[in-house]
Amino acid sequence: MIAYTTFGTDDMPRASGFYDTLLGELGATRLMDMGRIILWGTGPDAPMFAVCTPINEEPATVGNGTMVAIAVDSREKVDAMHSKALELGGTDEGAPGERSSFYIGYFRDLDGNKLNFFYGGS
Repeated sequence: MIAYTTFGTDDMPRASGFYDTLLGELGATRLMDMGRIILWGTGPDAPMFAVCTPINEEPATVGNGTMVAIAVDSREKVDAMHSKALELGGTDEGAPGERSSFYIGYFRDLDGNKLNFFYGGS
């Protein structure tokens, strides 16, 4: 149902470098680059992730309560991706661990947006 999610940035080169490397670990590549918006994904028929400079030319801001969850195929991948996000300059928002029926690691990107990598659900 979700085609793509978008986070704003005021520093596209910094944000795109972060996500090129981080999402590249999952096999995602840039599927579209229009200068002010870049979309990454594993294919055009799969959900995509984007960063953009706001169209209204106002500063990008972080949504309070907004978060994007990225599914991976193992607990080990959650651990590795959470570590990679921190290695790239992201900040820890909750170390990987069991939460209900999920194994999740939370972090913030270089612009302060909250994301997580998760595995499980059953």
